[in-house]
Amino acid sequence: MLIDELLTTLPPEWPSDLLPEIQQQVAAAGTKVVVLDDDPTGTQTVHDVAVLTDWSVDSLQEALRDPAPVVYVLTNSRSLSTRAAVARTQEIAQHLVAASQSMGRPFVVDSRSDSTLRGHYPAETDALAEVLGPFDGLLLVPFFREGGRLTIRDVHYVLEGDRAVPAADTEFARDAAFGYRHSNLRDWVEEKTAGRVPSSEVRSVSLAMLRQGGPEAVAAALEELSAGQPCVVNAVSYRDLEVLVAGLLRAEAHGKRLLYRTAASFVRVRGGITPAPLLRSRDLPRGTDRAGGLVVVGSYVAKTTAQLEAALAMPEVVGLEAAVPRLLDGATREAEIARLSATVDESLMAGRDTIVYTSRALASTTTGASDPLAIGAQVSDALVSIVQRLRVAPAWLIAKGGITSSDVATRGLGVRRAWVLGQAIAGIPVWQTGPESRWPGLTYVVFPGNVGGPGALAEMMAILREARQPTQGTDA
Repeated sequence: MLIDELLTTLPPEWPSDLLPEIQQQVAAAGTKVVVLDDDPTGTQTVHDVAVLTDWSVDSLQEALRDPAPVVYVLTNSRSLSTRAAVARTQEIAQHLVAASQSMGRPFVVDSRSDSTLRGHYPAETDALAEVLGPFDGLLLVPFFREGGRLTIRDVHYVLEGDRAVPAADTEFARDAAFGYRHSNLRDWVEEKTAGRVPSSEVRSVSLAMLRQGGPEAVAAALEELSAGQPCVVNAVSYRDLEVLVAGLLRAEAHGKRLLYRTAASFVRVRGGITPAPLLRSRDLPRGTDRAGGLVVVGSYVAKTTAQLEAALAMPEVVGLEAAVPRLLDGATREAEIARLSATVDESLMAGRDTIVYTSRALASTTTGASDPLAIGAQVSDALVSIVQRLRVAPAWLIAKGGITSSDVATRGLGVRRAWVLGQAIAGIPVWQTGPESRWPGLTYVVFPGNVGGPGALAEMMAILREARQPTQGTDA
């Protein structure tokens, strides 16, 4: 369906700006929003917040001590098996309880996951409820405006050009690890819970409620939730989220305990974070033009492939293909990693921007392997090994794909705490690595696999090229 035709059927938005009210409520409550992010792309709507890759009690105590309303904890659980994801989620939840008790600061948890519905649901929210519960309700908010993900009449859509495509009809629903058949989120809950939660028991916050009833209607609806009942939230704009959050804050002030499973847009509003303009080259840390920049591409979805092709066509770019079959073969893996790391070093030293990308065919179709998470882990490990072996520090680094960007940050760069500067392109976050990392202060771009138009990767590279510091002796 054409998106314009779909939107004309909706009532007008709630008329007043609710963000100032939300900010006052957030400040008065003092409750920290702890975002357990299953890959680093969830920072794609916020700015001036910390991201932790370490969830020790000490680190979480420090995060709760910080007056900022939001902190991200990068779990990278989307790359794990269900059992491992549950274990990691419960460990973090237990540490949060200990940190909160010692600091005396309350918190709420947002289980942030993919706006195209891929991830360990309901396993992760069940794990959180076991440690932190009981909860009265579970809010499901996959709306992500920056990426064109809208929920209307309980159906989740992905924008493709001028068309709104039901999520189950997209390539994301055919994901080998997290595929699904239903676009109606009530039916999706029933599918994902294997019938434990029938669609008839899933509640809904409609656009009519948000746009005509306002925060009071939302609060009343949420106060009726009980026993961890899932509740789908419809939204097509940030104003819709403002009404939702204003209502849920009222419900929580009346004692309702809510757990959130959301995409990235919700976090900014729940934290009361004022939107910021997109970063430009002048806003980024000054790199050096003595070395080239580095792009590491692990994502294999069609959108990434189109973006990769445009970036490889840029002038003065070196493209290096990592052959996935060779990386998965024990007899050739080491040689392929050594070849690529050495070639990247040479290219960076020569001042050439360099793109390392995995061969485009889905690995299971070229190798006969059947476990997509295991395949992804092996490929990601290889990309991390390439980064770990580099002797030349790049001027900047872009990691393309959620799992890739997480593994490169945590294991390739040794990041334990990073700072989210903002977004240079809508939905594409820019971090600055912490002092403990391998290359402190490095501009690190977390580039989701499923966000941006065909030219977005090339545009991001152009922005970073402009941010380079001229070498000594040249004109600034």
